[in-house]
Amino acid sequence: MKQLLITILVLLPLMSGCKKPDGPGKEPENNQPVTLTLADPAATPETKALYSNLWALREKGWMFGHHDDLMYGRKWYGDEGGSDTKAVCGDYPGVYSLDFSTFMDDRAESSADENALRLKCMKEAYDRGMVIIACMHLNNPLTGGDAWDNSDTHVVEEILKTGSDTQLKFNLWLDRLAAMAKSLKGSDGKNIPVIMRPFHEHTQTWSWWSTRCATEKQFKDLWHYFVDYLKAAGVHNFIYAISPQMDSKKVESDFLFRWPGDEYVDFIGMDCYQGINNNVFVNNLKVLSKLSGDKKKPAGVTETGVEGFKNEDYWITNIAAPMAGRKMSLLVTWRNKYVGMNEQDTHFFSVFPGHVSVNSFLEMYGRPDTFFCDDLPDMYTMAKDITVQ
Repeated sequence: MKQLLITILVLLPLMSGCKKPDGPGKEPENNQPVTLTLADPAATPETKALYSNLWALREKGWMFGHHDDLMYGRKWYGDEGGSDTKAVCGDYPGVYSLDFSTFMDDRAESSADENALRLKCMKEAYDRGMVIIACMHLNNPLTGGDAWDNSDTHVVEEILKTGSDTQLKFNLWLDRLAAMAKSLKGSDGKNIPVIMRPFHEHTQTWSWWSTRCATEKQFKDLWHYFVDYLKAAGVHNFIYAISPQMDSKKVESDFLFRWPGDEYVDFIGMDCYQGINNNVFVNNLKVLSKLSGDKKKPAGVTETGVEGFKNEDYWITNIAAPMAGRKMSLLVTWRNKYVGMNEQDTHFFSVFPGHVSVNSFLEMYGRPDTFFCDDLPDMYTMAKDITVQ
């Protein structure tokens, strides 16, 4: 039916809804009963159900995701029902990615309008049956700089110091996150589950939580502090994901660098900006897939893409082919910046109408192992033969 829809899309205007004419999405198969464990044993039923489906789905394929896809695109901002993905294939992505930092840090008040739009997009995504994943490019709570301000190497130390001004500020930011998470509800009145990936790309040097600013112990303690604080604050709709930077060929020990512990990590991701180097991508996917199976934790590519790419066959050659059979739950491309009429700005990482890769994207969309919004089973009802503790 996907192939038929692609033909229809070439001939007719794009459909307005998320669901395709063939009805419910594909049901992922899980052949053997399995028990999974979450960092938060008190997670909501919908959060546990999502986790079960992240594991089950990997047996049949992977969800396509795009950062800020519902909020803006190359030529639009805040349009009702907007999506560069949908504008190309007639369907929303399976995963909506966004950043939570402006809900938390000193930008919270000045970003009120943007945050209202983010909330609206999250609720609409959940109501459509999509999956939500969030990062946080938090400002530096010690220096007042941005997420990439690594000028003071004592920032994590100060966050962990009981009663310090930096810790008190950081706690305020966590309180704001907790309040938002607990109030985040869909049309069904239930809390919306979120795959939360704090302190992403922790293996590099450029952020204030990086290897430059935190010892191995300090990073682990920071991760524990974050998870424990939110659980104590009553947040029970988060799945905690780690996402190291894996741009070159890696081995398992690279993925486990500064690992906070199995009991504190639910989802294993990687931010892999490997360009069009399939050797690197396939290598890292194989390592990640094995680690996922060994630890019984779902995994996926939490960020990827090539800025301003011009490859006509990109989606088949550099994304779909390497991902095939790797038992990944998802792959998320980075954002398409809103540029209006400024065609010279090439800050985009995914498809949009008129891009040279449209046909390749449609071919990827038509594959049985790619899951977009319309393909998804009920991600918030427990998958068959899976128990989540």
